[in-house]
Amino acid sequence: MTPMLDVRNASKTFGGLRAVAGVSLKVMPGEIVSVIGPNGAGKTTLFNLISGVLPLSEGQIFLEGADTARLKSSDFASAGIGRTFQNLALFRHGTVVENLLVGRHVHFRSTILESLLFWGRPRAEEIAARQKVEQIIEFLEIEDLRDKVVATLSYGQQKRVELGRALASEPKLLLLDEIVAGMNREEKEDLARFTLDIRDEFGISVLMIEHDMQVVMDLSDRIYVLNFGCLIAQGTPPEVAANPEVHKAYLGDEEAKNA
Repeated sequence: MTPMLDVRNASKTFGGLRAVAGVSLKVMPGEIVSVIGPNGAGKTTLFNLISGVLPLSEGQIFLEGADTARLKSSDFASAGIGRTFQNLALFRHGTVVENLLVGRHVHFRSTILESLLFWGRPRAEEIAARQKVEQIIEFLEIEDLRDKVVATLSYGQQKRVELGRALASEPKLLLLDEIVAGMNREEKEDLARFTLDIRDEFGISVLMIEHDMQVVMDLSDRIYVLNFGCLIAQGTPPEVAANPEVHKAYLGDEEAKNA
């Protein structure tokens, strides 16, 4: 089976700093895979390489067997990569519906002239976009928030909108960057449930960065561990939990010995 995502020896250097050093990982269709590691381990830089925000210094990245090096940064969403961000990147003065509709723009093919006339293809695209957005609103259980301005929502509610906008592009691969950070227990449980449903109901593969180890262990099929830009461990949740290198990276030498 062709991997949904195949990262081969990916590296990124900023001047003399090697933020990601020869990292390889795979996400198979229908998998939920996590990338974990201490702060500064290179996780978000890796996500930026996968989603086209940053160019590779070395290595290759394949999406369903196609080399992403041929893509412009603006083409990654159209290719099938959706993403949430660690720091929310919403239009705060727009409504929930307006923010979700932004995610549909990758599917619009109408010319400017056609859009001005708003007949035929642009009208059909707008109807399809509205229908998809309503489906996402129902899926994320935010019907009562649909017409509210994003800036008036709680942090947890804004996280759902961020997830919804990523889903609106109908990705094949969804990158979740600390999606439950800053949430209470109930909100985390809801987002964990949504993540499983995204995989099971929509057939979307998921790659996530997460610091909440309970969420990682409960959701992940496989886990990759980074430290100082290098891959130090990989495997199933039980394998990673038992790995002494992982304990050392998180706790330090002495604490790991006593853990």
